Amino acid sequence: MTEYHRPKVKGASYFFTVNCAECQGNRLLVNHIDLLRQIFRKVKEGHPFKINAMVVLPDHLHCIWTLPPGDADYKTRWALIKAGFSRGIPAGERRSRSRLKRGSGGSGNAAIGST
Repeated sequence: MTEYHRPKVKGASYFFTVNCAECQGNRLLVNHIDLLRQIFRKVKEGHPFKINAMVVLPDHLHCIWTLPPGDADYKTRWALIKAGFSRGIPAGERRSRSRLKRGSGGSGNAAIGST
């Protein structure tokens, strides 16, 4: 898996591309767009940030965030968004092999892959 290293600059703007764990034929993000919006709102309440721009496609999303002055912790925000979205996916939805192996409900963290 490719691992990107971003500098941690407090109050900076960051560009992210986030892919679903299984992209082929995956429409989780658009099929559950209301859940995705709800999770973003919830995370922003506890960990404020500004969404400058966002594009949600069936199997991945792009966004630009600006973090508050003195804050560079985008990793916690993404962890909360991924976990919240994954837990909110109904158990009947398609699950990745890794989630099936662990016996996790919904799509789990495998719904959204790495940032």
